[in-house]
Amino acid sequence: MVVGDAERLAGQLLVVGFDGTSAPAELVREISSGAIGGVVLFKRNVSDDLAQVAELNASLARAASPDMPLLISIDQEGGRVRRLRSGVAQIPAMLELRSIDTAALTEIAEVVSEELLALGFTMSFAPVLDVHSNEHNPIIGDRAFGTDAEMVSVRALAYADGMRRAGLLCCGKHFPGHGDTSQDSHLELPIVLHSDARLRAVELVPFAAAARAQLDALMTAHVVYPAWDDEPATLSRKISHELLRTELRFNGVLFSDDLEMKALSSRMTHAESAVRAVRAGCDALLVCSKESAWREAREAIARRIEQDSEFRERCDAAHDRFVRMRRRCPPRTPDLARIGTERGDRALRLARGES
Repeated sequence: MVVGDAERLAGQLLVVGFDGTSAPAELVREISSGAIGGVVLFKRNVSDDLAQVAELNASLARAASPDMPLLISIDQEGGRVRRLRSGVAQIPAMLELRSIDTAALTEIAEVVSEELLALGFTMSFAPVLDVHSNEHNPIIGDRAFGTDAEMVSVRALAYADGMRRAGLLCCGKHFPGHGDTSQDSHLELPIVLHSDARLRAVELVPFAAAARAQLDALMTAHVVYPAWDDEPATLSRKISHELLRTELRFNGVLFSDDLEMKALSSRMTHAESAVRAVRAGCDALLVCSKESAWREAREAIARRIEQDSEFRERCDAAHDRFVRMRRRCPPRTPDLARIGTERGDRALRLARGES
C-alpha cells in the first residue's frame, strides 16, 4: 500500500486536541496535508451555541481529503463525562440508568448519537465497558453500567447498538478494565493485582463480549496488570495484541488512551510512549492537549518508520484499519434542525424512567 511519506503515515495514526472554539489555522493546514487522522473536542472547544460547534466541525471536516475523512470525536457518555452541556440531550450517568430496560437504553443511545451526527461528529468515546467493582475508584464509578460483569456486557452492548443504529462510531473503554483501581490514570499509574482467573471472570468479560460483537473500536487503559505483563496495557503487546487480537479475535480499531496522561507522561517522553503504543498494537493514538506533544509523537513514529521495515508494516496495518473505519462514517453536513426534537424529549423521559 502506498501511503506517502513517513510523516504523513505517522500523522494519520494521531487523534489530537487543540485550544479554542475555532479551528487553528496551523491544524487546518496539517489536516489538509493529510498529516493528521482525527481530532477530539473537549469543553474548551465548545460553547452553549450549537451553531459554533457545527461550524467548528464543518471547518475541520472540509480540510480533509474526501478519501481520507477526518475522525471528529468527543466524550459524550452522560453524567459527569459530557463535553456538550447545553442544547443536546443531557442524560444521566450510566449507573443511574440501571433501572431502565435495554430497549430504552438502546433508544436513548440512538437519539444521543443522532444529535452528535447532526453536529458533525463521527465518533463518541462510549460505551464504558469497565465493571464498577471498587467503590473507591476515583475515575470510573458511576460511568460504568453496573457492578456485575454480565450486566455491564448486556447493557453496554445495548447502548452500543443504539449508536450503531444511528450510524455513529462507538469506542468501548478502557481495555482490559479500569473498574477496580484506586488511582486515576490521569494522575498516576494504577496497578491491578488480581489473578489471571479473576481478571478473566470480571474485568475481561465485557471486553470479550465487545470483541464478539465486533464494536468499531476499543480504547486501552494506562493500567498495569502484573498477572499478564509488567507494562501498562497501552504499551503491552501481550495485552493489546496477543490477548485482544489473537485470543479475543477483535478486528476493530484499537485506540490508546491519551498519551499526555501522567500514568505514561510522568515516566517517559511522548516520543517513547507513541512508538511503544503502536508497536504494542494500538492503531490510533490520542494526544489530547498540547501541539508540542502530538508533534513529538508524530516525529518519533516517522523516524522509526524510516529506520525499521517491520515497524512500517505495523503502521501500514494500523493505518488501513483506522481509515477503513473512518470511511464508514465520514463527517456529515451539520443539521441543527435534527436536534431538540420530540424524539429527543422522549429519550430524556426514558432516562428519567418515564414512559
